[in-house]
Amino acid sequence: MSELAASGLCKRFGGVRAVNDVSFSIAAGEILALIGPNGAGKSTCFNLISGQLRPDAGRVRLKGRDVTGMKTSRLARLGVGRTFQITATFPSMTVRENIQMAYSAQRGRSLNCWSRLPRLDVAEADHLLDRVKLSDESDRLAGVLSYGDLKRLELAMSLAGTPSVLLMDEPTAGMAQADRVALMDLVRTLAIERRLAVLFTEHDMDVVFRIADRIVVLNRGVCIAEGDPVSIRTNERVREIYLGPANGAH
Repeated sequence: MSELAASGLCKRFGGVRAVNDVSFSIAAGEILALIGPNGAGKSTCFNLISGQLRPDAGRVRLKGRDVTGMKTSRLARLGVGRTFQITATFPSMTVRENIQMAYSAQRGRSLNCWSRLPRLDVAEADHLLDRVKLSDESDRLAGVLSYGDLKRLELAMSLAGTPSVLLMDEPTAGMAQADRVALMDLVRTLAIERRLAVLFTEHDMDVVFRIADRIVVLNRGVCIAEGDPVSIRTNERVREIYLGPANGAH
């Protein structure tokens, strides 16, 4: 059984079909990239899966359970983690407190528990920080971290609660090339170790072809190709619409 499956997803905005009959699935430990030119429907499709939008037609299933249109907060408690194109961290809190906050939110704690935040989930938070190589920064304010370290912190926050599915929206946007490689290598390691099913959108084709097990290509809301990196690189329609004749990033 797939960890995550989308079937026949459709979404209209007025007279525009942003997503039209899109289907794919992701297995445990697999990394799937969702790519395409601007306006292809990637963000809309991503938001349908993550619960930010409800599809006009089609279903989203998590380990076989229908979660179509379910709120993001509930999806998180069912095992769906998410990172964003713009980092979603708390700059006035320490790095460790950011992780502790993520655990509290994931576990549905009430606001009156947050005064005890510094004493909650310390060992688990420190374990995650060690895993993403941020242990030395644990007592620093998140607001003073480099952008690459902020991305690592956000990744650690998304792993609070041990999700089985990780959704990553433009995970390397704004990062230097070396930081992009390091972050996505870490994602690959975590996917293998934790049997995480990873879905990510990305414009950097070097990242996509280096890290993805499979790739889904959208154009004008329609899936035009799906396959492993080699088959997508050599797909003439994909090259014509998106990659270009030299198979470079667009």
